[in-house]
Amino acid sequence: MRRRSLRRRPPAALAPEDHRRSYFHGLTASRKHRFFMRICLTGANGALGRVVHAALLEAGDQVVGLAGENSVATSNLDLIIAGDLSDPDQARAAVETAARRIGGFDALVHLAGAFRWLPVAQSSPDDWRALYAANVESAVCTIQAALPHLAQNASIVLVGAHSAQVAGAGMAPYAAAKSGVARLAEALSVELRPAAVRVNAILPSIIDTLTNRRDMPEADFTQWTSPAAIADTIRFLASPASRAVNGALLPVINPAV
Repeated sequence: MRRRSLRRRPPAALAPEDHRRSYFHGLTASRKHRFFMRICLTGANGALGRVVHAALLEAGDQVVGLAGENSVATSNLDLIIAGDLSDPDQARAAVETAARRIGGFDALVHLAGAFRWLPVAQSSPDDWRALYAANVESAVCTIQAALPHLAQNASIVLVGAHSAQVAGAGMAPYAAAKSGVARLAEALSVELRPAAVRVNAILPSIIDTLTNRRDMPEADFTQWTSPAAIADTIRFLASPASRAVNGALLPVINPAV
């Protein structure tokens, strides 16, 4: 009796039409060599945004940053003064300007938001609404404005908060708003899947910035996460390297420089 061989046959080669379209499908040769990704970055004037903006440019990406009203454009960072991104008209105007400048987006990185430590007993409905508008409504309006300009296999990266998973004292209004960002990322990752657009969110804890060091001088700064380390994670989620990741809420809380 002959024994059946346990060796597996090699898989048949896939026909070209079986492969998913390349991330760079349709891009000209010059675009492929000059820029890896075309990225719209909100909150580009913030402590994290400036580091992310610089890191993306250093990696060879073509980036247009949307910044607040008090920002000043510099020669090496391409900034658009965006105004209030929680206003649909202002968000649309800023995003359309950015899309015209770089010909659409391979990724949208939304860092714009706001934080405030505020105990519930001392808060007002306006406080809650302001944090919701700055964090959730700004994300919704910016994404709605960007959707017509996103390339196939594009990526959206949002910023939630690790403190929103289990909120501590003074964190309720902020945590509630950032929980909304997390739910937005989860829902959008399903809604935009047929359009081949991925949506993920990072969940930072305390970021090692000058402002945080000034506000918490007695803290152990070595336990915080550096903006540079977070920037690396953001670029990974924005890039095709994370093409298998969709709908993730990724903690970025490891002490790292």
